[in-house]
Amino acid sequence: MNNRFLNIYDMTEEEAIKLLDTPSDKLESDEIRYIAAAHLVNFNTDRSRAALIRAVNCREAHLDNRIVRRKAVESLGRLGATEAIPTIVACLTEDDRYLIENCVWAMGEMDVRDPLILNKITDLLSREEQSYRVILQTLRKLEHKAAVTKMKDFIDHPDPAVASAARSGIAYLCQDYSGFDRVVHLLCHKNPMVRRLAIQDIVDAQFSDAIPAIARAPVSLVFRIRGIKLLATSKSLDLNYYQPYLEKCLIDYPADLQLIHSYSAIPTLDRLIHDLYDTDFGKCYLATLTIINHYAEIAPAKLMQEMAGEAKSDYGAHYHVIKLLGWLRYLPSYAILVEALHNTQPQFQKSRSAAAISLGELGDPRAIGELNKYLDSPIWELSHSAKLALKNCHRQ
Repeated sequence: MNNRFLNIYDMTEEEAIKLLDTPSDKLESDEIRYIAAAHLVNFNTDRSRAALIRAVNCREAHLDNRIVRRKAVESLGRLGATEAIPTIVACLTEDDRYLIENCVWAMGEMDVRDPLILNKITDLLSREEQSYRVILQTLRKLEHKAAVTKMKDFIDHPDPAVASAARSGIAYLCQDYSGFDRVVHLLCHKNPMVRRLAIQDIVDAQFSDAIPAIARAPVSLVFRIRGIKLLATSKSLDLNYYQPYLEKCLIDYPADLQLIHSYSAIPTLDRLIHDLYDTDFGKCYLATLTIINHYAEIAPAKLMQEMAGEAKSDYGAHYHVIKLLGWLRYLPSYAILVEALHNTQPQFQKSRSAAAISLGELGDPRAIGELNKYLDSPIWELSHSAKLALKNCHRQ
């Protein structure tokens, strides 16, 4: 096969099916069947779904084929291909835990409610080395109350993400939130992934009492805003109750968060700027607050250098530097903030809202016209940030 098929955007449905049906040893690339299985999610037709089912039923033992089978199951789940349910259920007895994980997830996407199938999924909780979190989440999603007894075996699991999912499932299925504070406490766990997953588990349990804690969690505002919005929707909460928490998230001042990290001594400015690139936003927020409190005079020049260098392409650090320039009210950063406000690259979307808030902190009247452009933006975070920033501009 020609390597041009590696460009999935140019691959037709017919070409993808042909590649998926071709044995791996007849292809130039080991990955091309995987790409075909992934690409067929764009074609919700009988032919594509049948080809994906054939791929799942191909039980060649080599790793490349196992990976293709996992992807084919995922694509079937995304397509809602209920005709694949018997094939997917048959995979639950295999020894590939990743294939089983995708099968369970796919049945959740297909909203499978057959008690016999749900019992088979529940039985997976008794097997060793399974992806328990996905199994627990799916049983909750499919509202299989008969699984509660097995779920209780996982509430003290050594993996906090598994224990959290178990407690979330029990709380939702039994409407019993006693002990759920242990999930809320995970919002301050040392592992940032556990913190993010805890937000999802709180949402899944529809525990809206945790909204104030979510608003203060030391994770990216993206996760906090999403969690609060989902809870507000699921519980039909009054806008006047939850909007102030959303606004706190948009403003994102680090002193308003529950910071869980600390420094034994005040680091150098270079070290603090380095921490702005950390993947753990909890550490980034601590570095931001420390710069504001201890390096307000000399930090802006260094931050401008970062914007001309590495921070220009690192979307996490870019966000934190944009916010800092606003908190430090550094007027020479006006042009950079306006540029960030208008940047439509998907990975820099957080920085657009951040730039709006920072322009409000600068209070430069030139920003009023720029901010007005986004008052009716379909992106809520951007439009609301512009509104908050304009209030600041008019006050100064």
